[in-house]
Amino acid sequence: MTNKSFITDLSRSGHARLRSVPISAVRLNGGFWGPRIQALRDVTLISQYQQREETGRIDNLRRAAGERDIPFRGYYFNESDVYKWLEAAAWTLACDSFPDLEKLTEQLITIIERAQQPDGYLNSYFMFDKAKERWANLTNMHELYCAGHLIQAAIAHRRATSDDRLFKVATKLADHICSIFGPEEDGKRLGTGGHPEIEMALVELARETGDDKYLEQAEFFIDIRGYGALGGSEYLLDHMPFRQLECMAGHAVRALYLACGAADIYTETGE
Repeated sequence: MTNKSFITDLSRSGHARLRSVPISAVRLNGGFWGPRIQALRDVTLISQYQQREETGRIDNLRRAAGERDIPFRGYYFNESDVYKWLEAAAWTLACDSFPDLEKLTEQLITIIERAQQPDGYLNSYFMFDKAKERWANLTNMHELYCAGHLIQAAIAHRRATSDDRLFKVATKLADHICSIFGPEEDGKRLGTGGHPEIEMALVELARETGDDKYLEQAEFFIDIRGYGALGGSEYLLDHMPFRQLECMAGHAVRALYLACGAADIYTETGE
């Protein structure tokens, strides 16, 4: 357990008006939340892991790691649920020791490590015959969305346990993304994800590492919206540059993630 188990680390954010409290400093033992948190620890997280096994989400990663010769199962964004589970498990471990939960997270991290490609790319859908389609359909295929959830899970796990294994995977993936996307004059590709999420993750990675390149990458992904990168779709929040928006529109979850990413950038830059 660390004493820096911030969900959002605003300790060095010059434009934040509030400061985070470590999750390990808070105890909710009774009242409304106490029994629910206990159920989460004792029942829900374990049953959720079992569901991810039964629905093939973890097997998809084993397949990507070369451990299973099986077809991909489910939707192309299915592995994001694995990363969301890991983040929830990590924050639970930030408060107390749960050996069964620790064992599951360690097993899962090993699978994810093995699934990562040599260049840092990691997405279990775009493997083998689909490898040539990587980053080809940012509008629909959720690659950046899945990457964002992995990055956030890795930051949570590092802060909760001081273990760097998953964090190294996430940083390598983030570096790969930074090498691919950016201004054309830098020899990179223009593009942003049809489903925002990566923005928040990259800002938190910048906070965790102190490396502003991740903050700049998050800002690039927001700045390019509204200029047709996603076909000008209002549903995908590409109909107008973010700074010109007078109201949120389109898909509610996408809008919320994008607004949170922009708020995160503001706390660091004041712009």
